[in-house]
Amino acid sequence: MRIVLASKSPRRREILSMLGIEFDIVTADTDEASSITDPTRLVEELALRKGRAVRELLQKKGAWDDNTLIIASDTVVATGEDILGKPEGCADAARMLRRLSGSAHHVISGIALLLGEREITDHDKTAVHFADMTEEEILWYAKSGEPLDKAGAYAVQGLASLFIKGLSGDYFNVVGLPVYRLNVLVKQFVGKSLTELS
Repeated sequence: MRIVLASKSPRRREILSMLGIEFDIVTADTDEASSITDPTRLVEELALRKGRAVRELLQKKGAWDDNTLIIASDTVVATGEDILGKPEGCADAARMLRRLSGSAHHVISGIALLLGEREITDHDKTAVHFADMTEEEILWYAKSGEPLDKAGAYAVQGLASLFIKGLSGDYFNVVGLPVYRLNVLVKQFVGKSLTELS
């Protein structure tokens, strides 16, 4: 079975590579605008859009068949009623970090699997506990550049680890791809684990 990762995220690529899985990377532009306010529904919808866009692209190129499994994912940070996506710049990153400082929030990743015309979605949720950050620490981190392409304006595996007291759930979900939930979903969808596919 051919596996296609529908993601531009270097972190998702690294995680799948770490698992020893052979896969191709195919990406397609996707409209991520949505009126959905529930974070779990939002990430599942956006992951499915990404997967469908890649399937359509492969079909146009004549590179699609019923033995191609597409894996797509989307991640947001949710705190209270707010959904935090990627910051629009340093000032926006600092605003998000002030919101996260000294509190717990959830990282929610949606997964979409597509095989032939079949589709399935699911999500995983991890609680992350931030320490109190001083204004100087917030500005230092925001200006480091690391938060700018990350949901919630931080990378758990990078400099932000200085401020994360702990987490409850799948660490890899916070990095960008919930591998346990992904493997469970693959087993449910195709009857084999990820390691049996490649």
